[in-house]
Amino acid sequence: MDRRQFLEAGVAGAVGTMVTGGAARAAGRGGEGLHPAGVAASNMKLTFRPYTLELRHVFTIATSSRTTTPVVLTEIEYDGIVGYGEASMPPYLGESHETATAFLSTVDLSGFRDPFGLEEILAYVDGLAPGNPAAKASVDIALHDLVGRLMRQPWWRVWGYDRSTTPPTSFTIGIDTPEVVRQKTLEASGYKVLKVKLGRDTDRQMIETIRSVTQVPIVADANQGWTDRQQALDTILWLKDRGVAFVEQPMAKDRPDDNAWITARSPIPILGDEAVQRLPDVRRASSIYSGINIKLMKSTGLREAREMLTLARALDLKVLLGCMTETSCAISAATQIAPAVDWADLDGALLIRNDPFVGAALSDGVVRATDAPGIGLTKTPTP
Repeated sequence: MDRRQFLEAGVAGAVGTMVTGGAARAAGRGGEGLHPAGVAASNMKLTFRPYTLELRHVFTIATSSRTTTPVVLTEIEYDGIVGYGEASMPPYLGESHETATAFLSTVDLSGFRDPFGLEEILAYVDGLAPGNPAAKASVDIALHDLVGRLMRQPWWRVWGYDRSTTPPTSFTIGIDTPEVVRQKTLEASGYKVLKVKLGRDTDRQMIETIRSVTQVPIVADANQGWTDRQQALDTILWLKDRGVAFVEQPMAKDRPDDNAWITARSPIPILGDEAVQRLPDVRRASSIYSGINIKLMKSTGLREAREMLTLARALDLKVLLGCMTETSCAISAATQIAPAVDWADLDGALLIRNDPFVGAALSDGVVRATDAPGIGLTKTPTP
């Protein structure tokens, strides 16, 4: 019995080791991956196309507003099986259709004969050029989806997570007028947690408007919008009294001393978001914040997101699993590790009107992974 037959037989105890360990790497670039019958396997083929997400409402944070989000949809085909991926690129992060397609044009997977060599393949992709985390995530997600489909298992099961422990997702309410905020809050009546964007002089008005409609728990994201640490702390104390559970990125990411000062005095957790992009940032964050926000589009995908999660736990940091404005592709990928985090903010696909996929869906306030293999996704007819 070769490796793929072994995995497809559902021998769960060895799956994680064989997919990411030395055996998988040994069959990486230039290796001779085998079909179950022992015939040399076909090459992997990466394709991609730009796509634009249309938001249901204008989305405003402390630094910008938008009605659309550029994404690039990827596919990796191997032996007639296709895995799906996505790069979501809010403009303020610096990636775009142009940068993503330019990067993905340099990715050549034809030399890798075995998709189970995840470590070697994704290390190759990461090493092609600095930056481009969302574009890299689109390859990571598609590759995980492909391998999960080949194993006929969802990744949450491969990794041994208990899907029932997935925390409820928050629903994001962007900065807006009281009338619109009230409308959005009423529309979010099915959610158990609301995430409120702050960072402007309307912060207290935003919270008071929401509290005039509902008493559900709130989490807040200042998006680096506060500039005075004492005023920031005063606002946090006021927020706690109104049922706010934590605050993300109160001040600019390049002001670590001010953020650490706030964290040391805050009665609620302070999370690093913009300050925590990839794995090396986690250790630095442990002396500044109470927790971190992991997003696949920042971390280059599931591979590094899990490494960040493991390190955060070792450093006693709380973990929020977040998202950009995304399709059900990237959201479904994130749900594979959602059972292992403290909080989830996976409403990205619920904020758009032209989702080209069906995957993880909201049920009783939770966006939970499906039983389908890979990342649990079905592609709808091309919009």
